[in-house]
Amino acid sequence: MDIEFFRNYCLSKQGATEDTPFDESTLCFKLKGKIFALTDIDNFESINLKCDPERAIELRELYSGIIPGYHMNKKHWNTVLFNKDVTDRLILDLVDHSYDLIFKSLPIKIQHEFKV
Repeated sequence: MDIEFFRNYCLSKQGATEDTPFDESTLCFKLKGKIFALTDIDNFESINLKCDPERAIELRELYSGIIPGYHMNKKHWNTVLFNKDVTDRLILDLVDHSYDLIFKSLPIKIQHEFKV
């Protein structure tokens, strides 16, 4: 997977936006201002994704390429390393999971603004 494919996939999510709020090389993907994915633009070796805490533990036990979120709340975030044992399909599934967690955390009124 390359950064352009990853970027396009994240931006294909309804309401998704991108920015670099921390520095010029940390690219964040957000839904209504809440981050669901972030990566280093210059060194695209991993991504941070929000994850259900129980699922996060299971994934870390199953895959050497999934570790507690680097510089993130370790309970709710995973870092997914490329070039390990995590398939591109699983990475996209985890992006979907992260996006869904953020979507479900939005107020019901805002959720209803989106097409289902």
